[in-house]
Amino acid sequence: MQKLDSFVKMRVRQGIPDPVVVDCRRLLCPLPVIRVQDRVADLAPGTQIEAVCTDPGALQDIPAWCRINGHTVLRTDSKDGEYLVVMRVGGAYEGGG
Repeated sequence: MQKLDSFVKMRVRQGIPDPVVVDCRRLLCPLPVIRVQDRVADLAPGTQIEAVCTDPGALQDIPAWCRINGHTVLRTDSKDGEYLVVMRVGGAYEGGG
């Protein structure tokens, strides 16, 4: 939990509103993407999400899923064996395509 706390403190210093945090630690592919996908389904466009993972593959998998589904990756980071993917929910499903 201390590693996640350092990410939270960094966000507070930068004046960024609290995002939705999705805990994907100890999950292996494809579960981090599925966990994020399930959470995004309940969120409004523009909502910021932080996925905290221990699977390094999540740094490629979640951004790829975001590109396919119209969401925006704001940044990725890694620290002490944890990987952070910060994204913003897009409006990909509006307008019927």
